[in-house]
Amino acid sequence: MLGWMHYLGRGTMRDEQKGVKIIRENKSDEFLLGEGECLVAWSLTSSDSPAAQMFFDLCRLGSDRDWLCKHLAAMCLIHGFGTIQDQTKAAGIFESLAREGHSHSQNWLGWCCWRGWGVPENYPSAFEWFTKSANQGNSYGYLGVGWCCYYGTGVAEDKPQAVEWYRKSAERGNRYGQCWLGDRYQYGQGVAKDIVTAILWYRKSADQGDELAINELKKLGRWP
Repeated sequence: MLGWMHYLGRGTMRDEQKGVKIIRENKSDEFLLGEGECLVAWSLTSSDSPAAQMFFDLCRLGSDRDWLCKHLAAMCLIHGFGTIQDQTKAAGIFESLAREGHSHSQNWLGWCCWRGWGVPENYPSAFEWFTKSANQGNSYGYLGVGWCCYYGTGVAEDKPQAVEWYRKSAERGNRYGQCWLGDRYQYGQGVAKDIVTAILWYRKSADQGDELAINELKKLGRWP
């Protein structure tokens, strides 16, 4: 919760990078929600540990008064983290919050539509919600739009446009955006091949601990 406070500027000066770092570094065997589970939906991580149950209970208790508590409770429901998994209920909460204009809920609803979590799989809707999130400057929303453009998912394939969305994410300090932008430069996909620039973006991502970026730098003989 502390990471979210810094990320959103709740009771302290807003510092997205510090917030993400705290969220990322507080992932442990007892508490399995890190950046990949909270901010971008790489996979689902269930847990019935005491820490998970306590976290869900705290989120649920505050959900009537605070959108963030409601959002985090939905995140627990979709994972089955500290509670029984209920993706349909989670998607409904994300949709309600998304329609209120909360960018992280819009991003999560995009993932629900992309993966068919609690709602029918719908790529155009995923693109629509990622775009709404991105239009508010959400670096994970930028990433989602980039993936849609790159793969032609819910929108016409446009690799040069995908690169620009990855760049927006990368410039906001998002380690995944930095890694994917480096990958595009390394292989010349949507942009002219440029190994030097690829290494630059991989390095920025690797310095934040991204394993994929570290592995690519190792292959290029540039790590550590």
